[in-house]
Amino acid sequence: MKFTCSRTDLSTAVSNVQRAVAVKASIPALEGILIKAKNEKINLSGYDLEIGITTDLEAQIQDEGSIVVSARLFGDIVRRLPEEIVTIETDDRMVTYITSGNASYQIVGLSSAEYPELPKIEETDRIVIKGGLLRDMIRQTIYAVSDNNSKPIYTGSLFEIRDKILTVVAIDGYRMAIRKENIDSNSENEFVIPKKTQGEILKLITDEDEDVEIIIGQRHTLFKVGTFYVISRLIEGNFIDYNSAIPKGKETEVNVNTREILQAVERMSLLANDKFPSPVRCNFSNDEISLVCKTSMGKANDSISTTISGSDVEIGFNNRYLLEALRNCETDEIRLILNGGLSPMIIKPLKSDDFIFLVVPMRIS
Repeated sequence: MKFTCSRTDLSTAVSNVQRAVAVKASIPALEGILIKAKNEKINLSGYDLEIGITTDLEAQIQDEGSIVVSARLFGDIVRRLPEEIVTIETDDRMVTYITSGNASYQIVGLSSAEYPELPKIEETDRIVIKGGLLRDMIRQTIYAVSDNNSKPIYTGSLFEIRDKILTVVAIDGYRMAIRKENIDSNSENEFVIPKKTQGEILKLITDEDEDVEIIIGQRHTLFKVGTFYVISRLIEGNFIDYNSAIPKGKETEVNVNTREILQAVERMSLLANDKFPSPVRCNFSNDEISLVCKTSMGKANDSISTTISGSDVEIGFNNRYLLEALRNCETDEIRLILNGGLSPMIIKPLKSDDFIFLVVPMRIS
């Protein structure tokens, strides 16, 4: 194999593909990047048996072929090459020669025959969505995905398509995030995408106006983002009926400025952390939210003037869970809906249901 290509394009491709490479694997080839040179293009793939990222680059190919090279070493070399033009060549002993300007390297590779084949997607459905919209929907919900592997279904987000509405739902037992948007699709489908896959999609979306294709199969899904393809397994299992988990009552409603309450909770959080756990106590009464946080480090108080209708209520929250929900409210004002001090608080926009965040309270003495 021998080809010449742009160092900039190669470096960008390697950096993105490298994120799907296994750090430690029982199959040594999975710790590398598969490089294929064919039909005036080179294809790079990274795969850890759960997620794969692949892309094509334009190149001048003198000899077609393929090889697997160490992802970490190859990435470090490419990023530091001195010139824009790179020539890469392999021989029969699986030695890879990398040349750019006066710099040259020889690194040992592996046969491409040792690299597991990426899953083939048997397409059952396909949707197209603007990159910026998908990015926002993932970003506003991914914080609530569970990291607890005892219930694997919640280590991903539910993607549900009904009546031309795409809904993304994440839940971890302490909070729930729901994000809805209208899309141009007649599909009726639902599937669960792992958190890691969503994180990679976020990093790959650079053009918010560019379409992202989502191709759904029986056990895998494929995201086409620009020149990159992300292949991911789907998480199997029964996701919770999220609508039934949303409290139906409205004992107390609060309209509040998002920035004001966020900054107030941040001030309380200066005394609350994992080492000194303590709830942020919120008292909703007389058109005022009073906040208190008391730990072994000290005590903090603050208050916000706002509009409150319904019953007075005192409730406590884990500061991190409350902050993460508030930071993902992309509106100037929000509505808080409470049903006593033990029921989850609902956070939503003032005049729509584009997003709904639930935060489960902590018991307060």
